[in-house]
Amino acid sequence: MANAPSAAVQRLVDVVAQLRNPATGCPWDLEQTHASLVPYVLEEAHEVADAIRQGDDQHLKEELGDLLLQVVLHAQIAGEEQRFDLNAIADGISNKLIRRHPHVFGDAEAKTSDDVRRSWDAIKLEEQAEALAGSTSPLSDRLKTKVRGLPALAGAMTISKKAAKAGFEWDDVAGVWEKVHEELDELKEAVASGNKDHAQEELGDLLFTLVNVARWCQIEPEEGLAGTNQRFLDRFSRVEAALEGDLQGRSIHELETLWKQAKAAIRAEQSSSTDTV
Repeated sequence: MANAPSAAVQRLVDVVAQLRNPATGCPWDLEQTHASLVPYVLEEAHEVADAIRQGDDQHLKEELGDLLLQVVLHAQIAGEEQRFDLNAIADGISNKLIRRHPHVFGDAEAKTSDDVRRSWDAIKLEEQAEALAGSTSPLSDRLKTKVRGLPALAGAMTISKKAAKAGFEWDDVAGVWEKVHEELDELKEAVASGNKDHAQEELGDLLFTLVNVARWCQIEPEEGLAGTNQRFLDRFSRVEAALEGDLQGRSIHELETLWKQAKAAIRAEQSSSTDTV
């Protein structure tokens, strides 16, 4: 790294402190609280993920800066109330990383990524056991707190993983697929009944079961859906271009034909690009 981060980070801390100065600061920044900033934290995290998917370094740098601003803002707000500051945050995560990487900072051995994950999970369980010593709080209550505020797919994956570790699990992936078909049939019946509330519940059940499929296959549903969204928009833009933006009154056969052509063209371009690398 060409430059040590301390001076630049301290400059950001000073800028945020000035924005929050009661006498000379910004009225908007002074109004913010931990709670009011929650939507911005989520928005910036999603924008970082999008920049990563786009592969745009300049965009990623900007979005990481926006996310870092959120961290510094929360630290500033907490510091004003003498609860904690940015140093405490940095020390806390540093201590956690050292504690959970005994193969790097201690004498333990971990030769593969699987070894690291097993060690990480074991240490995390020990920490949780210590934190919950004497507590009678059930896993379900702890999970409610953990997933509160998470996007639905991320929350479903967290619940699925924790429940499976606790022993609430299928014997094999075939059982999960059987559950998918069961939930799909129930969704069809609910839709046919005309009861939208029931249909929404069944749709949720189906989506939750598909998240379990993703967990069994070790794939991320959020990334899968994000990729599908982007592929749809790429293909749809070509269909729009082919019809000069006029989709009204077109037959499903015509639209499907153009869709397949767009899909084939994109794949051909991607293949050509890969071949020239």
